[in-house]
Amino acid sequence: MSTVLTVNAGSTSLKLCLVEGEDSRPADGFEPADAVGHRVVHGGARYVEPVLIDDAVEQAIDELSHIAPLHNTPALRAIREARTALPDVPHVAVFDTAFHSTMPEEASTYAIPRRWRDWGVRRYGFHGIAVQSVVSRLDAERIVACHLGGGCSVTAVLNGRSVDTTMGFSPLEGVPMATRSGSVDPGALIYLLRERGLTVDELDKGLEHESGLAALGGLDDPLGIAVYTYRIAGAVAQMAMALGGIDLLAFSGGVGENRADVRDAIAGRLGPLGDFEVEVVPAREELVIARAARDLLA
Repeated sequence: MSTVLTVNAGSTSLKLCLVEGEDSRPADGFEPADAVGHRVVHGGARYVEPVLIDDAVEQAIDELSHIAPLHNTPALRAIREARTALPDVPHVAVFDTAFHSTMPEEASTYAIPRRWRDWGVRRYGFHGIAVQSVVSRLDAERIVACHLGGGCSVTAVLNGRSVDTTMGFSPLEGVPMATRSGSVDPGALIYLLRERGLTVDELDKGLEHESGLAALGGLDDPLGIAVYTYRIAGAVAQMAMALGGIDLLAFSGGVGENRADVRDAIAGRLGPLGDFEVEVVPAREELVIARAARDLLA
């Protein structure tokens, strides 16, 4: 198999690339290829490996869209469009959550009633493909990966395997993001529903689309950058604890790669962690997706 078209439908963008070996270029629409690899954010507990897409897999991805509406919904739309445009080649789904299936139970389990856990409420983690693409190009044992873009997460990686991450059941958990709140006291959300009369849809819209940096004036506002970097630095410290220390701090994503002031503000808060390297490593999700598709179809 020589060429793989990769389809990455994120929360804020659609990226199409044609990958040959370890080289890639932007694709002009659904160009002909030997196979198509799709990034899918949420695979739930079922999909911890890449899978060949058929109608049943499409349905399973659709059923998970209510947990990750900003991500699975556009991914599913792109899958359907690509399968229609290129019906005679195999299509493979590669899941962000799969990378985090190595997290121990102490990191993936919420302290909630068992019947809720039986319903699948647990920490899954996201941005796995991006993090995998970053750490695979680094030579360090204990890496904390900060993927800072439209969505933001911080992940602890030990010898190439995820042991903890800030996103949980959904991509809402964790640090503040572009328009997403990150973690908020559940009591505050109950208060908004019960005492302030917000509907569930209004709460969802507020947390997904009207929070994060958008609610704090952005990265050019003193409070916005202070809250953002404070919370991310705290998450890095938490991940360093999970690793028993930190050898390397890696930044990726639009903010992580392009805002030196943000990187410096985060690193400047981490003096108590001792000495460690800091690297900027652009995510190459298309290479991970293409490699996974080739391996599955080999």
